Amino acid sequence: MAEDLKIITDTSKEEQYRSLIPQIKALITGEPDQIANLANIAAALKEQFGWFWVGFYLVKDGELVLGPFQGPVACTRIKKGKGVCGASWLQAETLIVPDVEEFPGHIACAAASRSEIVLPLFKGAEVIGVLDVDSEYLAHFDEVDAKYLKEVIDLLDA
Repeated sequence: MAEDLKIITDTSKEEQYRSLIPQIKALITGEPDQIANLANIAAALKEQFGWFWVGFYLVKDGELVLGPFQGPVACTRIKKGKGVCGASWLQAETLIVPDVEEFPGHIACAAASRSEIVLPLFKGAEVIGVLDVDSEYLAHFDEVDAKYLKEVIDLLDA
């Protein structure tokens, strides 16, 4: 079954999230396969916001391993504590990086990436992966993104 999102672009970022989140919820409700849900979430976010890269890394055998994503090819494996994704995993917290070149140990999967937001995915108290979003613009992400992207990933537990 094909799903179409109602994309809105002529409103605030907050209003765009408020419109998109119920659509994502409807898209993943009843689907038990996590990979399918992660793939649709990445596609929905990319389609709505047009970010440079959006996707998931999942913890496997002590590393973050590339999962479903939208955008150019990406780093396949990231060690705990390395780069923004590995730091978010280690610290178990959301990281907003206005300029990736200023982040100690940044991993440059794509030279065009200028800013980034990474949110950990939890199962109970354990981080099981991260949502990683990159922009080709400096200081593209803020607390509005952090708040609503957290709501998006919280849908995975619903």
